[in-house]
Amino acid sequence: MLSLPKNFETFNEARQKSFMALYEAKERGKKIIGTFCSYTPTEIIHAAGAIPVGLCGKSEQGIAEAEMHLPKTICPLIKASYGMALTDQCPYFYFSDGILAETTCDGKKKMYELMNLMKPVHVMNLPQGKDQALAIESWTEEVKRAAKFLENLLGTTITEEKLHDAIVYRNKIRRAILEIYEVAKLKPSPVSGYEISTVAESADFHFTDDDLVAKLEKTAREFKSRIRNDDPNRPRVLITGCPNAGVRDKIIKRLEELGADYVCADTCAGPRAQKFMTDENSDPYRAIAERYLKINCSVMTPNTQRFDDIRELIHEYKVDGVIEIVLHGCHTFAVEAFTTMKIVQSELAMPYMRLDTDFSQTDGGQIETRLGAFIEMMTAA
Repeated sequence: MLSLPKNFETFNEARQKSFMALYEAKERGKKIIGTFCSYTPTEIIHAAGAIPVGLCGKSEQGIAEAEMHLPKTICPLIKASYGMALTDQCPYFYFSDGILAETTCDGKKKMYELMNLMKPVHVMNLPQGKDQALAIESWTEEVKRAAKFLENLLGTTITEEKLHDAIVYRNKIRRAILEIYEVAKLKPSPVSGYEISTVAESADFHFTDDDLVAKLEKTAREFKSRIRNDDPNRPRVLITGCPNAGVRDKIIKRLEELGADYVCADTCAGPRAQKFMTDENSDPYRAIAERYLKINCSVMTPNTQRFDDIRELIHEYKVDGVIEIVLHGCHTFAVEAFTTMKIVQSELAMPYMRLDTDFSQTDGGQIETRLGAFIEMMTAA
């Protein structure tokens, strides 16, 4: 018998609606598998008859409780994700049947050991580099192990036919999301980057039986038909670095309110994680492994393709400046920020700013001041 958390009545209206949406999906017999990263192969979740849903924390809520178990110096995304699960404030974790995780950073890897005390967690061991010996063979085996975990957990069988159908479906979703992101290539962009990113990422939270692909395609058409009356010469910004959902309001929203356009993200939630399609005509497990191993992330050594992507995105989206977001405790992106800075400033002669932050609002005033100065720098360039 399904039940809502004991503290349900204390949640705000938006969170209560999220809980009820998941509650209704579970009542219809839907199975939910939580994920944390763009490396997680959603195709095998669909092939198992379940719905994948993102679990990354996006606010300060739950962090104080998480710090009773986790170090205060660990990444805020990890603390928020764990704390929301621990306190039953995350509807997606609360109703998940299991978690499909990955070793993209040491902090998450160890956090999963504690999370496994709350829900069944399967951890996929990601290769440390794309080009190392047997990397693709190792990752293919991890995809197969994950599929077996889902079969055992959900009492189902993942056939090659189901995998093929799931591959086709996820490719359609990726193409539709890319259409939404590419709206911002128009100059001026008819839609704010804040709205584009919010809508594109909402695809990770689709539980109804309506057609997600059709919904995304309709949104892209609507976005392209808009006319925006803002200054056509507003500076255009690419944001790179760590996942930015937890700092979106105090950085991205404020950036646009101050007079710039956020047109593109070189992050795991942006075009770089969507642009690779899974081969629909070869061995499905190998094809899935090859597709996901193409994703660029600072966890990989080396990670030179990320910087090629940044150069390409700057050109495609007609960018005037780059902001790098580094969350406290994220060592890999913090180290790579030095290379990003050199490429943007020295090679491309373009304004660059690095923001080190967390999910708190205490540095909001300082960030606003720096954003204002950065916009002035781009305008003067």
